[in-house]
Amino acid sequence: MLTRYFEYRDPRWGRGQETPGEDPYHLSSYVTALIKGLQGGEDPDILKVVATCKHLTAYDIEDWLGNERYEFDAKVSPQELAEYYLPSFEACARSNVGSFMCSYNALNGVPTCSSSYLLQDILRDHWNWTRDYQYVVSDCDALQNVYKPHNWRDTREASAASSLLAGTDLDCGFYYQLHLPNAYEQGLIDDEALDLAVTRLYGALIKLGYFDPADTNPYRSLDFSDVFTPYAEDLARKAAEEGIVLIKNDGTLPLNFPADGNVTVALIGDWANATTDMQGNYQGVAKYLHSPYYAASQIPGVNAVYAGLPGDPTTDGYPRALEAAAAADIIIYADGPTVASEAESKDRTLIRWSGEKIDIMTQLASLGKPFILVQMGGQRDDAPFLNSPNVSAIIWGGYPGQSGGDAIMNVLTGKTPPAGRLPVTQYPADYVNQVPMTDMSLRPNPETGNPGRTYMWYDHATVPFGFGLHYTNFTASVAVDEGGEDDDLSPPGYDIADLTADCSATPHIDQCPFRTVPVTVSNTGAVTSDFVVLGFLAGQHGPEPYPIKRLVSYRRLHDVAAGQDQTANLTLTLGSLGRRDEAGNLVLYPGDYSLLVDVPTQAMWDFTLEGEPFVLDEWPQDTGA
Repeated sequence: MLTRYFEYRDPRWGRGQETPGEDPYHLSSYVTALIKGLQGGEDPDILKVVATCKHLTAYDIEDWLGNERYEFDAKVSPQELAEYYLPSFEACARSNVGSFMCSYNALNGVPTCSSSYLLQDILRDHWNWTRDYQYVVSDCDALQNVYKPHNWRDTREASAASSLLAGTDLDCGFYYQLHLPNAYEQGLIDDEALDLAVTRLYGALIKLGYFDPADTNPYRSLDFSDVFTPYAEDLARKAAEEGIVLIKNDGTLPLNFPADGNVTVALIGDWANATTDMQGNYQGVAKYLHSPYYAASQIPGVNAVYAGLPGDPTTDGYPRALEAAAAADIIIYADGPTVASEAESKDRTLIRWSGEKIDIMTQLASLGKPFILVQMGGQRDDAPFLNSPNVSAIIWGGYPGQSGGDAIMNVLTGKTPPAGRLPVTQYPADYVNQVPMTDMSLRPNPETGNPGRTYMWYDHATVPFGFGLHYTNFTASVAVDEGGEDDDLSPPGYDIADLTADCSATPHIDQCPFRTVPVTVSNTGAVTSDFVVLGFLAGQHGPEPYPIKRLVSYRRLHDVAAGQDQTANLTLTLGSLGRRDEAGNLVLYPGDYSLLVDVPTQAMWDFTLEGEPFVLDEWPQDTGA
């Protein structure tokens, strides 16, 4: 079971759709839960499946302007490697994932599948990922890339041997089969290296119960009837609904369709009648595929009219779209990138809407009728529509799966009020002209012109990370009991030595608790709705430059009733306060800290840390050996 847990660093990346988003804390939390679900627990007697975290690491270029993933050498500093590119993989290791997949690219000059620094020093030694059933597999035919085009070793045999000795146990391909026998004859590998890899691979089969009688393994009897259940179908729809983000609303949403009415809705655009596109990359077998048009046609009192694809770059579909829109009461335009333009081996060069799409959408929106843009797939710059008074509402639906159309219409009609938050930054169209995809650094750099990447280092977003509107109004407040005098308004101070003194019982000192911060959320509107509480840290502590903010905790509150309050407890650890220094070490620094709640910020809690810096995690250094 392959699972992708790499951050969505650049909006042009074709496989960004396979990731949960751009933030390392979010991904780490996501992977921790998902791996336990996939494998059947943290360390069960029998694994349900062997989950594989991929691709280790700094792999997020497919084929951008001739820079192919097979030969790309990602130059990443120790600081950003430790703080951004590897936290989700460390979460995989701490969750006892069964397997890692090394990637096509090189990291700082060394192909990842031949990097003992990555596969041994960090993965196995530093993270203690050493159970006897845990193995590393190559991406398919990545071991051939070690020889050509990376030119890491002079011969095919030496290239294959270098990967085995670095810690790649299994070849997805034929390079080991073809070249390890001769490598053995040449003395490049020995029995010990082969035994270690084989032991890990057979250890995984044993852990899966592969050699046990069928009646002793509860997973042997599973078939598709266990997948296609009402519970699973409901969960798929619910996941799609909870992920939909309301970006703009002038009050048109939610739509009201009386069951005895006769409202004509025109559905237009590439995604209006989408089916397989809703599944995105590497999809499973769907029991059905419900498009937005299909879902709209199932609503009582609605006359749904599908008006096709207006055309891009041709305009042959304009007349049909304009005719249907003129006869409709409401216009829903569903469009965005698909796997035809963003997928494995396909990076984008543009993140803007095409001139043709802007032309027809703004013309349709000018007809004086409710015009709703349902943006699908990856992000495009919505500025032309956010700034247009004729565009009534915008939602983002991503790749919502088999029940995607149902989820979209449920949100548009208010059956499920929206509460999703944008998991990535929506960049302005010109961003692609400011920094090449090959620049792996996140921090702004005046010398190269890099304006910064992700919400942590870039603050000129069209729509920011974490943004999401609702059909009601919420307020959030923080009330932390410091136990001091009521008239003492200075931020509370904490001594670093005291904070780190009682962490001996914690398996990983970075997970040692700091504070649980209660956030009270009040629904001051009229609609019961979920609310996602986001907690970010900002402030002047650690090495400069300081990040704008960074996500450190979040909770989803369910069904907050109108006029009612709920409390979300945001858990902060010492690790969430720490920052990485230039060598990659995670350090707890003295300085000023602010916990910021929501996007945009609704509440804040300030505090200080005092004393000497304390190293929470001493990062292994790459000696080049």
